[in-house]
Amino acid sequence: MNSFGRLFKVHIFGESHGESVGLIIDGCPAGLSLTQEDFLQDIERRKGGQQKGTTPRKEDDIPLFKSGVFNNKTTGAPIAVFFENKNTRSGDYEKQRAVPRPGHADFVANKKFGGHEDFRGGGHFSGRLTVCLVAAGVIAKKLLRAEGVGLTKAGITVNASILEIGGETDLEKGLQKAIDAKDSIGGIVECRVSDLPVGLGEPFFDSVESVLSHVVFAIPAVRGIEFGTGFAAAKMFGSEHNDAIETINGKTATNHAGGIVGGITNGNELVFRIAIKPTSSTPKEQNTLNWESGGIEPFSVKGRHDLCIALRVPVVLEAVTAFVFADLLLLEQHIKRIL
Repeated sequence: MNSFGRLFKVHIFGESHGESVGLIIDGCPAGLSLTQEDFLQDIERRKGGQQKGTTPRKEDDIPLFKSGVFNNKTTGAPIAVFFENKNTRSGDYEKQRAVPRPGHADFVANKKFGGHEDFRGGGHFSGRLTVCLVAAGVIAKKLLRAEGVGLTKAGITVNASILEIGGETDLEKGLQKAIDAKDSIGGIVECRVSDLPVGLGEPFFDSVESVLSHVVFAIPAVRGIEFGTGFAAAKMFGSEHNDAIETINGKTATNHAGGIVGGITNGNELVFRIAIKPTSSTPKEQNTLNWESGGIEPFSVKGRHDLCIALRVPVVLEAVTAFVFADLLLLEQHIKRIL
């Protein structure tokens, strides 16, 4: 559904062209410093800044705290944050209602919800809702770094970056491919988490890879995930892939496992990558069904859209990774307290 987590619980709501989008976080410990300014850097990163290849739709995205924050500190109560939608052009979607866009959720959402879904801008399926994920990540990243607020382990950092666009490590070259083709393009994003303790993860079904994969696929446009050497491991010998343990703290000579063994963090840097599909909204003419006439007709997407959605993904990936580990750390702490 629209909630994730067991102790650090994230719930998101809203539609692309509705009045607002937002989130509620339950389980954040009291006493964490939190202001509007804490959100601005990551929210700007999600917008893509001035990079070519991102949509010209720009929202102010000033976080409005509705509960859970008092005197710039979390209170321990649920934290509710709203973001207003002001810069919308809903008419672009009214005109194309009869033709579900290829690659989008228009067709399946209509079938699932019987035509009652808000279809404007993709509604609840829109990448617009990633601002909610980013906001949850801001709080989670602060919690992972904080000393003396709820978690016994602090100083954990999460960083993601784009490795490739359109198969090119030169990102400008990859973007130019799409510009020349008058089309959209995909990319690969890598995430690294440093200073994790040994022992996080609850195998079998809540192994670290399982939980991360679950939340990563909630990011629109994700098509694949791999940890450590990933699919390249299928071409290696076991003696080559195994990471030799060198210290009592679990440091290994190599990191083919990507920081996870048996579904549990092993104290090394956690490394994983995700594949991002080309933006489904493309000016390139395609064929699609007209569900009013029942015929197939040519169609191209109008409006304001990203050339490469991967440009926006690193900060979103950091966010979901951060609230996974906030939850796992709180869970580990809770289990030890019971024992």
